[in-house]
Amino acid sequence: MIQRVFALINMQLKKVIREPANLFLNLLFPAVLALVFGLSFAGIGFEMFAPGLYAYACIFIIMTVAQSFTDDRELGLLKRINVTPTTSGQFIGSHIVSNLILSIIQVIIVFICSILIGYRPLGGIYGILLAFVFIMLLSICSVGLGLITASISKSAGVATGLSFIFILPQMFFGTFIPLTPTTEVIAAFLPSYYVTSAIESIFGGAAIFNLEIISKLGIVALMAVIIIILGVVIFKKYGKK
Repeated sequence: MIQRVFALINMQLKKVIREPANLFLNLLFPAVLALVFGLSFAGIGFEMFAPGLYAYACIFIIMTVAQSFTDDRELGLLKRINVTPTTSGQFIGSHIVSNLILSIIQVIIVFICSILIGYRPLGGIYGILLAFVFIMLLSICSVGLGLITASISKSAGVATGLSFIFILPQMFFGTFIPLTPTTEVIAAFLPSYYVTSAIESIFGGAAIFNLEIISKLGIVALMAVIIIILGVVIFKKYGKK
């Protein structure tokens, strides 16, 4: 069973590497964005944008997952998997793990770029590790939302467009764009909002185990569980047709 999962993870990672558009979107685009923001706002508030960039990098995993599952369905891979010992759970689990790996690489790239620009986060090594926990939970949310998108998409092109239904709200109300009292109400339903807010506190020097950060960790974890369960259920019911 473990060998099958590792083989699927290897396959998913190779698909990203072999597709230039996905490789740019997942690995290079976050770095370019960090450099642009860093050079544009160096010395005048880049610290305000940096935490949101980490969450921003993970949000686009929604599109990657939606495209990947839709491609697999169109190519008949899902039907072939159904006649092998590999279960749907193992297949979906491989996507979760492979995208967790990608998200960690993304955030490391953005983190290095921001450090090179001059950003100096507080919180120490434990703060950085806790920030990565938040990022991994956001990645799980993104995989679930990608599954939901793939379930209602007839093709990879449609999946690309529909994925922005989940991407844009999180970009505008949950990353580096300042919120108003009205948009805060919307942001309360978005996992990226809690992730960005928590990383801001952690890298701002707050005690990493204070009640506010722990409560946000619990909220994001609960969202991740609910979204991934919904994604799996909806995809199993509608996504294979």
